[in-house]
Amino acid sequence: MLGAAGEVGRSGFLVGCNGTNLLLDYGIMFGRRGDPPKYPVHVKPRDVDSIIITHAHLDHSGNVPSMYISGNVDTYATAPTLELSKLLIEDMLKIKSNVHIFDLPEVNSMMRSSIKIGFKEKVKRGDATFELRESGHVIGGGTVLVESEGRKLFYTGDIHVRGSRMLREADLDVGEIDMLITESTYSQTNQMPRQESEGNLIEFANEVMDRKGTLFIPSFSVERSQEVACVLRNANFGHKIIMDGMALKVNDIMLRHPEYLRDSKVFSDAINRSVSIRSHYERERALGEPCVVISPAGMLVGGNAIFYLQKLAMDARNGIALVSYQGEGTPGKKLLETGKIVSRGKEMSVAAEVKQFQFSGHSDRTELFEMIKSIKGDPEVLTVHGDRESCSKFAEEITEATGFKAHAAQESEVVTV
Repeated sequence: MLGAAGEVGRSGFLVGCNGTNLLLDYGIMFGRRGDPPKYPVHVKPRDVDSIIITHAHLDHSGNVPSMYISGNVDTYATAPTLELSKLLIEDMLKIKSNVHIFDLPEVNSMMRSSIKIGFKEKVKRGDATFELRESGHVIGGGTVLVESEGRKLFYTGDIHVRGSRMLREADLDVGEIDMLITESTYSQTNQMPRQESEGNLIEFANEVMDRKGTLFIPSFSVERSQEVACVLRNANFGHKIIMDGMALKVNDIMLRHPEYLRDSKVFSDAINRSVSIRSHYERERALGEPCVVISPAGMLVGGNAIFYLQKLAMDARNGIALVSYQGEGTPGKKLLETGKIVSRGKEMSVAAEVKQFQFSGHSDRTELFEMIKSIKGDPEVLTVHGDRESCSKFAEEITEATGFKAHAAQESEVVTV
């Protein structure tokens, strides 16, 4: 266990299979603003035969380039995951230069050593085989199934069992397994049904339009921005929808890989009917009429969110819809809890109406237990990717509900099956 033990971030798991070592994810964890990032436990490139990236989010992919400082390892992932990982890692380096031990040359080395694989495409390395299965979390995102000497390990990465409007449900048809490594992010909470969240967002958007305002929806660039656009399009929303920032580059990547989407026509229709903002002049001009603005950053940390907040926050006709997770210490969390933002160095009360909507890409408690109860065999279960209390409690509940031997993983722990 190299990371994500009792915490959300810096995922990394080294799986040894009779002399073949597979590294499942190798991410980064960002702390409060100003704090240095944290990395998984270090592993030497020469001790790794292959890296498998489950999906592009930086807490799973962000530290992979460090493996190319003094070595060269094959990295496997789906095509969208590789393209999105490159985009997000390069943006991370641009925002925080000279913070990481690697830079663009290592990112380029990672891409040269990358091998694109599709779902259910079995890869053999030494005495081990591995394959990716659909996770329902983000485009191209997968779970990992590893098999060696008749033993099977299933790693969920980040999983959304029922999928979303854009993505198919997770593929859980993995047969009998001997070990399960499962995320625990929302293992102790249930979320509002997605259909209800979508309906509430559409209702709020129409209310803001009726009072001639603008609705600002700060969203994560990967998946959340696109999902919100699809939700509005599916509801035949009658006003202009603006998309801005890195979400536009993500749109282009997703349009290149329609086979990874639940319904590529619905997606392309939503994107093609939105207005892409690519300059400050277009940004200023676009706000001249009631509309919806979808733009990073999801937690209001930097990005074009600053511009839109300064333009829209002080008018009571406008609305701000928070559809992304709001981390502790972020401007989004402050806005949600206090109704205030810091603008040009001054703390100010926001006049625009602020509402939060649940659009998580992770399975909640009900879905996670659906997954656990569908598992065949008698696996040992390790709970990861949640706070310490969630991981511990989830492990206890898994044992109680299924009889599986389960425990919360510890950093640097070695488990044998």
